[in-house]
Amino acid sequence: MAHAQQAGQSQRAAITSAGVARSTVRHWNAPAETSAAAPAALAAFIETPEGVEWLRRVQMAAHWCICEQGGAGVRVVCDFLELSGLSALTGASYGTQQAFQVKLEELIVSEATDLREALAKTMPHRTLSIVEDETWQDGMRLVAIEPVSNVILLEQVSAARSAAAWSQALEHGLAGFKVTVVQGISDEAKGLLAHVERDQGAHHSTDLFHLQHEVSKAMSLALRRAEQQAETDQTTAKARWQAQCAAEQAYHRRRHGPGRPPAFAARIDRALEAYMQASLARERAQAQRAESKALIGAFSAVDHPYELEQGHAQTPEQLQTHLAALFARLEALAEEVDLSERLCAHLAKAKRLTHSLVATLTFFFMTVNTRVQALNLSPAIEQAMLNELIPALYLERAAARSPGAEQRHRLRALSAQRLAPLQQPAHPIQSLDEATRRYLEQVAGDCADLFQRSSSCVEGRNGVLALYQHGHHRLSPRKQQVLTALHNFAIKRPDGTTAAERFFAQPHPSLFEQVLERMPWPARPARRRPRPAKRPYLTLVAA
Repeated sequence: MAHAQQAGQSQRAAITSAGVARSTVRHWNAPAETSAAAPAALAAFIETPEGVEWLRRVQMAAHWCICEQGGAGVRVVCDFLELSGLSALTGASYGTQQAFQVKLEELIVSEATDLREALAKTMPHRTLSIVEDETWQDGMRLVAIEPVSNVILLEQVSAARSAAAWSQALEHGLAGFKVTVVQGISDEAKGLLAHVERDQGAHHSTDLFHLQHEVSKAMSLALRRAEQQAETDQTTAKARWQAQCAAEQAYHRRRHGPGRPPAFAARIDRALEAYMQASLARERAQAQRAESKALIGAFSAVDHPYELEQGHAQTPEQLQTHLAALFARLEALAEEVDLSERLCAHLAKAKRLTHSLVATLTFFFMTVNTRVQALNLSPAIEQAMLNELIPALYLERAAARSPGAEQRHRLRALSAQRLAPLQQPAHPIQSLDEATRRYLEQVAGDCADLFQRSSSCVEGRNGVLALYQHGHHRLSPRKQQVLTALHNFAIKRPDGTTAAERFFAQPHPSLFEQVLERMPWPARPARRRPRPAKRPYLTLVAA
């Protein structure tokens, strides 16, 4: 504002352009009584234009991190300003900070929309896999995420989840983007199936978790109850055996009359035999439950386009054989424990989903072969792409998703082993120029990313929204848009990229800095007026 006045503007015009109240400007120009609580050097710095800009940045950072990303309320920011001593330099009342937050959220949504439109104009054309699901916080929302970049394409309130509703929402979410949807990953809801296969003309990939979940519903609880019953039976049998042993010892300790003694040996032998049988039954129940758990986990180990032991391509026929073997053992286990008809139905439902897993693997290899053949490479380089480079990049991605450190290290070593021949000077791929090699790496990475079998990114997003809704009791439309904007344009991975940067394949200006330029200046603290002391209710009143 001082610069505007120096440029010849009147004070009224400068105040209007800065968006600051005249009373605030008069307070700035007057000696600030409330600054006495702050260090003199800091109070003097705040009186400079640079100091005001710094204070605005700190105040906005507090709202950005505490309220928007942290999920806390405005009163936490007020407490932060009070405890840090910044309340001596800026207004820390709830009304002041609440108005500041409203303006911040409006600008976040506005700037994110502008960034989205600007990046969409210059993005390269992309073929997309999308993950879709519904969330039920504050009504039903349709959510779609691109799983590789993790950018949220769609997060829209809807009254229906039919194929038509999904297709209309996705059309709006992809408006202006140069993309082609080739694959959708979701559960087996009929609306989603029709939306992906009929309306989008894309391949539908079943979420592997839903298959495992059906198997778990069939086996886990029943086997756990059988194990608990076996433990109870073992404890009871052991107590009976010990009781018979104690009865024999008590009989021999006391004096007794003539007559045949009880057949303690036979009783103890029968009790011991029952105890041994119960112990064996418990061990068998434990082994069955452990085997069931291992079989459920084995689905994740076999459902890969490249097997994780040597990194070789797995044909759809091989995958079908592995899945059939797993279900054959599960069905034998179900027969051993005598599962009910209702639970066997869950197992049968899971088995029906195997055709979708095999179809996804077929789609993957057909699409990869088509993309590589379209490059018109020499036979040697084409085979290197298909047999070495793409498998190596897939193993690297599988390593990043592995839960155990040992598995991660092994897969990364295997990936490096598959890449080693391509890095030799004598390999034909090294005769290509650097730009071509980089392009081939990009195509191979896109091919490796094509295999998607999980909708966990949408489930994770739904969990985040549930936590916000739990803390705030409701999510307003503006707050929902703010959370989406921060997810796409502010939250960064360890490599320093945002979801939007990965999706649009180009950097973008910092959303924080863009919003900061348009935020209003912080209000100066008001003069604190002493509150009158509260009189006791039973104060004597003069007659």
